[in-house]
Amino acid sequence: MQVGATGLCRSDWHGWMGHDPDVHLPHVPGHELAGTIVAVGNRVTRWKEGDRVTVPFVAGCGRCVECASGNHQVCENQYQPGFTAWGSYAEYVALDFADTNLVALPENMDFETAASLGCRFVTSFRAVVDQGRVTPGEWVAVHGCGGVGLSAIMIASSMGANVIAIDLTDEKLDFARKIGAVATINATRTGVVEAVREITKGGAHVSIDALGHPVTSFNSISNLRRRGRHVQVGLMLGEHAEPKIPMARVIAHELEIRGSHGMQAFRYAAMMEMIRTGKLKPERLVTRRIGLEDASAALMAMDSFEGIGIGVIDRF
Repeated sequence: MQVGATGLCRSDWHGWMGHDPDVHLPHVPGHELAGTIVAVGNRVTRWKEGDRVTVPFVAGCGRCVECASGNHQVCENQYQPGFTAWGSYAEYVALDFADTNLVALPENMDFETAASLGCRFVTSFRAVVDQGRVTPGEWVAVHGCGGVGLSAIMIASSMGANVIAIDLTDEKLDFARKIGAVATINATRTGVVEAVREITKGGAHVSIDALGHPVTSFNSISNLRRRGRHVQVGLMLGEHAEPKIPMARVIAHELEIRGSHGMQAFRYAAMMEMIRTGKLKPERLVTRRIGLEDASAALMAMDSFEGIGIGVIDRF
């Protein structure tokens, strides 16, 4: 595939830092991508040269037990561009298991928006819709207003939930209100768990750790009401891989703890329909565009959590 755009995602930063055992040097990162097919293998039957496509960052093999059950996002033999193979910080990228994993792009969707969906947005969509099972009127707390968190806020709000955005900076919280949050909490000025419980009159129905840190994960579980659902989206790698969990509360209040690891290609249809009808506007989250020559510097700077929204590389 000829790359039209690829996302700047903190998951790539984790790979660069050595937190992912699948990454071996020399390596090309990049796992949020969209572009045009320029060649197909002899086993590909559903796609042809010239097709505009994207792909989830977890590509299922289509043959294992998990894929047979429709759970390609946890495939036993999964292929991940940018991790298990070279990725899309390049002019061209090879994609395995194409018939199982490629997703056709609407003609009116640009590559930048499509690339922004591949990891953060689709993982948040699965977290909110499938794993969190959010329903209208529920309270949803989102911890962290980076690309994942803002995506979750937009999606949960579009489903009629009351969303609380939690972050360390007022600038990000202001943007969160613009895309659907009904309340915000600056974690530098107030206790998060107590504030969520006060706003919701008892705790969130669903809480999402969109950052991936022991503090946000602990707070997300602790601010749930009885029988609430916590979804872990932010990666917990390196020294954060084994966070503390308030297990006594999990047991006593029958809390659910789930992960969200990408999304199957066939589930894109529901998300794309919400985009087509205007309920979701992921293009609003794309706030930065750079060229491939600037990708290395941008990747190394991702530990600072600066900027709002999602950045993409689009000048190949």
